[in-house]
Amino acid sequence: MRFGVIIPAAAAAGVALAADGGIALAYDGDHMGDWGGGWWIAMVFMMVIFWAAVIALVVWGVRSVAGPREQHKTALDIARERLARGEISEEEFERIKRQLM
Repeated sequence: MRFGVIIPAAAAAGVALAADGGIALAYDGDHMGDWGGGWWIAMVFMMVIFWAAVIALVVWGVRSVAGPREQHKTALDIARERLARGEISEEEFERIKRQLM
């Protein structure tokens, strides 16, 4: 069968359904159908949830690709590391600790 026959046949079937009332092809004044007028609130809510999910997915993807963040060390942590490496003495560490606390 050729498309030259299929397309007019589909159009004729569509017109027949519309004439029968099976498909409403014309604007009947009630664009929401049986949904009522208050459904726009639910649609706005769902749109906010959708975009929040998209943003959360992007943030999660970027963070998982970027790897773990470096932890910020305090001055006391640095002093402990220096003591462990032998760069400072225990007396100097205690002096630094007293000054920081």
